[in-house]
Amino acid sequence: MAFAQQKGAPINIISYNIRYNNPDDGVNAWPNREQNVKALVKFHDADVLCVQEALPEQFDALLKNSNFDVVGVGREDGKRKGEFSAVYFDKDRFVKKDGGTFWLSETPDVPSKGWDAALNRVCSWVRLYDQLNKKEFLVFNAHYDHIGVQARIESAKLIKQKIQQIAPTLPVVFTGDLNVTPETEAISTIKSFLSDAKEISQEPAYGPNGTFNDFDFNSDLKNKIDYIFVNKGFKVQKFAVLSDSKDKRYFSDHLPVFARLWF
Repeated sequence: MAFAQQKGAPINIISYNIRYNNPDDGVNAWPNREQNVKALVKFHDADVLCVQEALPEQFDALLKNSNFDVVGVGREDGKRKGEFSAVYFDKDRFVKKDGGTFWLSETPDVPSKGWDAALNRVCSWVRLYDQLNKKEFLVFNAHYDHIGVQARIESAKLIKQKIQQIAPTLPVVFTGDLNVTPETEAISTIKSFLSDAKEISQEPAYGPNGTFNDFDFNSDLKNKIDYIFVNKGFKVQKFAVLSDSKDKRYFSDHLPVFARLWF
């Protein structure tokens, strides 16, 4: 394969909205999905896992019996309350150098709701040293509001500002459930300084186009709302939307997105 010439070790990254633990989901409730979600992450050899909608018990479950450490806080209080947009990373391979969370609002340093958003929204980030490649990089992971159109536009502008401020020179990955399709202003703002991993993948993108399935196994999977973006510090070897399932059930109402990156 042509990729044998790549220098160093690749980084496998998955971004996954795991659907909050909602007892009303019945057969699709978290206790029925937890082991499948964990098995998917393990099978695809995720070095970095970014999740959205993780409630505290889900945040803990993904850490348990794993090789991960994690960065992230609950969006309601900046501690343990509410959903996390957490970044997990292989603690044997990566050393955490810095990290934090900011709110997608006019007051990003404190728990808050921004613009016309329905809910508090956050972006968590971590600066990692990769011991295999002897390089540092950053991962940012966000979940935009599902209602506020202006909030999504402003969230993108804030994330651009924060990434340029926190990581002006290092390789960057930005992942998330952005609740918008690719032709929107909220995406063009991000694409003004980062590239969609799907569009620059050296191998053809694999899997369906859409990422939202609504727990419908017969979904036409048209809507792409989950993303992995990178700056020029990374090359993308592979990109996929993973449609893994079991017994005709998806493991969340979103499909995870996967990319294999090289420095």
